[in-house]
This record gives sequence, structure tokens and C-alpha cells, in this order.
Amino acid sequence: GKERTYYIYNNCSHEEAYKETGAQGVSYTTGVPATIGAMMFMMGLWKKPGVFNVEEFNPDPFMEQLYKQGLPWHELFDIDLEMD
Repeated sequence: GKERTYYIYNNCSHEEAYKETGAQGVSYTTGVPATIGAMMFMMGLWKKPGVFNVEEFNPDPFMEQLYKQGLPWHELFDIDLEMD
């Protein structure tokens, strides 16, 4: 098949994060995904026998929760990601 580029990202405003939580954006974008990961585990969505990296589990429920928890994400397809 043809090689493709897929880029997924989120931008979080430090100012808006601070207004909402009293913490800066980096804390927000670190804490929310970790909390969602724990939630996925506790709900049994990310739980199998053995040892796994989170990247090996179905990302769809995680990505849905990111959006619901205030971290909307965007996708870009087939763009040039080369840095000059």
C-alpha cells in the first residue's frame, strides 16, 4: 500500500486551563489522559492477561473520553511533517 502520514494533536490554552482548574495547561494535558487511562482499566476496557503498553489497546474509547473531558483533538492526513 501507499505510505501515508497521520497526525493527531490537541492544543490546550494555559489561560483557559488555569481558569477551569487552577493549574497550567501542561498539568491539565498530562493529568487528564492519565485519569482516562485509569478509567479505561477500571472499566475493563483496557484489561487483558499479561503486560501491555497502552498503545496496544483500542484507542477509540480513550479518544472519545479525551474529547468529553475537555481535550478536543484534531486530525491531519497526508501532510508534510518534515522539519526544516
